[in-house]
Amino acid sequence: MLTDKVEYTPKDEWLKLLEDNDVGRSNMNKLIMNYLVTEGFKEAAEKFQQESGITPTVNLHSLDDRMRIRDAIINGRIEEATTLINQLHSELLDNDRYLYFHLQQLHLIELIKSNRVEEALAFAQNHLSEAGEEDPGVLNEIERTIALLAFEDPSNSPFADLLSPSHRQKIASDVNAAILKLENQEPSSPKISTLLRLILWAQEKLTKKNLKYPKMTDMVKAKISE
Repeated sequence: MLTDKVEYTPKDEWLKLLEDNDVGRSNMNKLIMNYLVTEGFKEAAEKFQQESGITPTVNLHSLDDRMRIRDAIINGRIEEATTLINQLHSELLDNDRYLYFHLQQLHLIELIKSNRVEEALAFAQNHLSEAGEEDPGVLNEIERTIALLAFEDPSNSPFADLLSPSHRQKIASDVNAAILKLENQEPSSPKISTLLRLILWAQEKLTKKNLKYPKMTDMVKAKISE
């Protein structure tokens, strides 16, 4: 009877391969700086520049506007964020209507959280209804948002995810990525995130081929199994 041959690379040999293909401290520092710049962590980037000697690919002062926009979105000051975006890149929200919708949706959510019911309904009718007519997916998001008004405590409703800080964080990240893409300064996603996704993809391929290998089981600590 024929059986599939299962190949196995010992952990010591695997680690030796990793050492032989080490990206080097300099390249690793560049990846870290890329992450800090892409995500807009100016103070951390400045400190890391002093400690590592790595020069960022952009002027760190250019991060100030993105940080102000991100801070405004995360803290629910959506009108302020929209004004800042239009001042920085007036064409961005005109060209990316889906991103503009999500900012308007966040503003509607803030009205609902403040229990400004009539103002929330008027805003949805005047600013969001047309977008919903053009896109069924957007209409569903509008309906979910308006449904928050039906609950005395929206935070305990089936649509409570819209009220979570992570929802604002996601929109803030989308805005940050859109600005980066428009400015052509940095990829909209940190390179280190791309590398981690590549590791996960490679491990999945190895597993599907029934190849035994020392698997990285903890991405944060780079822990490799036996």
